[in-house]
Amino acid sequence: MAGPYTPASAGLRMRPGANDPRRPIASALPLDNEHVHKIDQSHQRCAAFGLSRIERLDYSPLGRSDLGVVRERNQRLYAHAAPVMEMLYEQIVNSESMVLLCDATGTILHSIGDQDFLNRASKVALQPGVNWSEQAKGTNAVGTALIEESPTLVHADEHYMHANHFLTCSAAPILDPRGNILGVLDVSGDQRSYHQHTMGLVKMSARMIENHWLTDDYRNVMRLHFHSRVEFIGTLMEGILAVSQDGKLVGANRGALEQLGLSGAALRMHTISSLFGTTVAALVDRFRSPLATPLPVELSSGRQFHVYARFNWPVWHAASSGFAAEAAASAAPMGAAEAGASDATGSSSAGGNGGGVGGGTAAGAAPATGLASLSLGDTQFAALIDKIRRVLNRDIPILILGETGTGKELLARAIHQDSERARQPFVAVNCASIPETLIEAELFGYEEGAFTGARRKGAVGKIVQANGGTLFLDEIGDMPISLQAHLLRVLQERQVTPLGSAKSVSVDVTLVCATHRNLREMIEQKAFREDLYYRLNGLAVRLPPLRERSDLMALVERILDRESPERRLRLSPEVVRLFQGYHWPGNVRQLFNVLRTACVMASGETLITRDHLSDDFIDDARRVAQQRAASAEPVAAPVFAAPPGSAQTAAVPVPPVAVPVEPVPPAVSMPAPQMPTPVAARLPDEPAMSLEDIELRTIQQAVDAAGGNISVAAKRLGISRNTIYRKLRWRSDGR
Repeated sequence: MAGPYTPASAGLRMRPGANDPRRPIASALPLDNEHVHKIDQSHQRCAAFGLSRIERLDYSPLGRSDLGVVRERNQRLYAHAAPVMEMLYEQIVNSESMVLLCDATGTILHSIGDQDFLNRASKVALQPGVNWSEQAKGTNAVGTALIEESPTLVHADEHYMHANHFLTCSAAPILDPRGNILGVLDVSGDQRSYHQHTMGLVKMSARMIENHWLTDDYRNVMRLHFHSRVEFIGTLMEGILAVSQDGKLVGANRGALEQLGLSGAALRMHTISSLFGTTVAALVDRFRSPLATPLPVELSSGRQFHVYARFNWPVWHAASSGFAAEAAASAAPMGAAEAGASDATGSSSAGGNGGGVGGGTAAGAAPATGLASLSLGDTQFAALIDKIRRVLNRDIPILILGETGTGKELLARAIHQDSERARQPFVAVNCASIPETLIEAELFGYEEGAFTGARRKGAVGKIVQANGGTLFLDEIGDMPISLQAHLLRVLQERQVTPLGSAKSVSVDVTLVCATHRNLREMIEQKAFREDLYYRLNGLAVRLPPLRERSDLMALVERILDRESPERRLRLSPEVVRLFQGYHWPGNVRQLFNVLRTACVMASGETLITRDHLSDDFIDDARRVAQQRAASAEPVAAPVFAAPPGSAQTAAVPVPPVAVPVEPVPPAVSMPAPQMPTPVAARLPDEPAMSLEDIELRTIQQAVDAAGGNISVAAKRLGISRNTIYRKLRWRSDGR
């Protein structure tokens, strides 16, 4: 591997004095002044150490047991470096060279190379178990690279000791994501075989080891791969940043520091928002699709980069759920005991009532987890959780029904947490958020070249990712019917065949599904397969909407404690009455957002008042109050539309003076609607009515009373507009 050395960097000059009597061999190479200065500094250190250029070297390596201890201590480094060393050696084979791996002290851990040269190298103790720090062997690539913490070339007579002048050595330190030295990778050979590309190969190999180490260190952390040129993403030239779930930058490779022009300490002062102007949730939403393209970002300095995010989807899916996941992890919003119930029953669960609206968990109390954190006094939830516990670990699929925002995914995660598969992956797939053209590839995976735009080497599907754990199919009612047959076959055979592959992969998953749709109606409309419905419906549970729950105020406490742990926030009596009288169409999701905004608005205060609530929420609450005041009866009428035993009547009663209502001008006064006659008050001579007839009659009278305004009728009844349309359409079609 002979040839002239032409460094890649510009502005290099020949070493002053080509015939330098101190180092005549090395001085023949066109090395820059920085290199010359580095070698001179090293020689000065060696002289200060009291080393002799001609003294006999210490040829004795560590004993076998001591070497075994050193190797054991650096086992992880060896595991990452060994395959890279093999690849590097293939590039320099038959060149009178060898590849060395040293630890952070300069002790050689492992070496491979041409046998003839290994024999020569052993004569100068260039072998495993020998320490090659500057203090022990004078100026050499390994020892000097450890001190300089930068790639180092030491050629021929640049070695301090004469016995090593036959060597040419190129070494690069291996750094962990925090900038600490793990070890050194070195290529040493006969100085006559020196080649200009050797150092480049060593630096690339060291960077490859660093990237492997970073990926292993942060396997459950988001990794941002970036470069100013999009085509360099995925190469050794890319920068890699490790980002925690709160957006902090916790690690970086050498390429990231070089491109950003920051030190490791300076980089850790940033967050993903301050550096790239984006958020973790936005990145998760964008890059959860296998076909996502790199995102253009811009630094505050104006420099532009292209970013691609990689992350463990089961761990990071919560971030893409926006509010719901945040509320889940923190506020346990689906179940909290009502204030009075908690006191009466002596509940010890997290978020138990301290007696007031702003009360929180007692100091030092361990918060409940899993299903226990959801059942804290509400009778509906207690019954629901009891049903689920009976089927846990019995390989029975669970179907969660409920309105949007009631916390279906939170319940699914709690089921997983309490199951025997808690240490295995929890993989959530929102069937409504994935384009119909991509959902098959997302669920089942695909091989390389399966379709245009597919990733190189393919991608693992969500079902395989969940192997051994729990697969949560959210909004299963929105799955394309063409894909339902494929899913049914996978669930029955427990095997997945990726797109473009003829090989099936066995899977073992616990299945939990959720939907806000009426699947039975969809079956009648031929929009959902009946056989798949019965395969998914092992146990069906229905989450009650927030308006039907008895634990509203305890739930408020829990969220306030989470959002403002440093101060005990509480609600003013006016806000308490406002909350209790509101119908919460957005359920827990809406409650969380209202309280989160109020906590921010009440900064520095301990009491949340009406002034801290958003105008939109107050306007909506005022409209509801006005409609109730103008109605002949309170909005308890929807009880006729609920099945027997429904907890809909368990909503907190609102006294007539509960919600402050502004006077309604006569011009906008609404006529009192004619509500249906309750069943118990029906005249004796009236014919008996079925529950469906009562339900339809109630809806029709509410619509008539609202002058045909479906939105007004829906608010009065406390149901959605779609429900009214569906019920009235069913009557016109079936009667």
